[in-house]
Amino acid sequence: MLKNIVIAENQRGLLIKDGRFIKMFDPGRYRLWDFWNRAQVEIDLAEGVCNSPWAELIAKRHPDISAKYFEIVQVREGEVAVVFQDDVPSLVVRPGQTVYVWRVLKTVRVERFDVEATARLTRAQLIALEKVGGGAHAASQAIVSVSVAEANAAVVFFDGELAETLGPGRYGYWSVGRKVTAKAFDTRPLPLEVTAQEILTRDRISLRVTLTCFTQVVDVERAALGVPDYAAHIYKLVQFAVREAVGGRALDEVLNDRVTVDAQITEHVRRELGDIGVIVAELGIKDVILPGEMRELINKVVEAEKVAQANLIRRREETAATRSLLNTARLMEDSPTLLRLKELEALERVTEKVGRIDVQASSGEGLNAILDRLVHLRQRD
Repeated sequence: MLKNIVIAENQRGLLIKDGRFIKMFDPGRYRLWDFWNRAQVEIDLAEGVCNSPWAELIAKRHPDISAKYFEIVQVREGEVAVVFQDDVPSLVVRPGQTVYVWRVLKTVRVERFDVEATARLTRAQLIALEKVGGGAHAASQAIVSVSVAEANAAVVFFDGELAETLGPGRYGYWSVGRKVTAKAFDTRPLPLEVTAQEILTRDRISLRVTLTCFTQVVDVERAALGVPDYAAHIYKLVQFAVREAVGGRALDEVLNDRVTVDAQITEHVRRELGDIGVIVAELGIKDVILPGEMRELINKVVEAEKVAQANLIRRREETAATRSLLNTARLMEDSPTLLRLKELEALERVTEKVGRIDVQASSGEGLNAILDRLVHLRQRD
């Protein structure tokens, strides 16, 4: 039986007969006489890794053929191999793996890394290896990328043990033989809202208090190791502190002396917080919410107080006005000239409302009658 075999330029053929590798076919057209159908040709794409299970057998039984067609990459424990094809990274081989890379179409170069001695990649290595595609030999299988935003800091752990602290930027680590994790923290002051909670004051009045707290991470390592979640930890401390501060005071004290209440809460939180790498920059009561009937009662009290204050002010003004009038009367009693001026002022106000005045001169008094008799504050002597 005659078989026609065509091998493309980017392919290679493996001739297998009776379960044995016979030879390698380069690109071209071949005629194969196989009367008993005992031979077969496996055609493989001659780029990247050889996918044929015969590659390992060829390397062991036919080293000369293997050396011509394959680059054998075998990786020991504690190292990683990166395969470059035409100086472009294409494969990442992990410890314990052996791959057979075709070397017929592209130049193959292998670079090995001691991942136990050097865990972090340089920026150039990270950028280059991130281009390696998917599959079993992708860079994502061997590399962990850590990105830290601006105004942030991060801590890196190897197998749960603190390794180093990072500033803003992008970093890469070999994750071969270790588990790499990272935890980032915002180092700017951040608000923490403590939502309303029911509290009973000393005079048995139920109210709800909402607080705002500003926290800031000042030591990233202590913040990562001190408590599992520093925000939740501070939240609970503030809740305990506000219960102690508000529960020991009457309602009037809470409403009228917010500064002292805020100071007591802040002091309690800072004392109990300790040195965990986080500080409480500022803390204060945002809202005090009373029950509906209590709000109405307080509004009535405030309204009554304001009415009383208004009445007091009105009486003070009336008293001051009366005192001023009395002083004016005493001055006019002692000064005829001042009394006359007051009379003329009163006459001016009266005549402003008069449209026309007729003066009869026959009486001999004329205008003097108006000036002297129309308005006078005291009987003439």
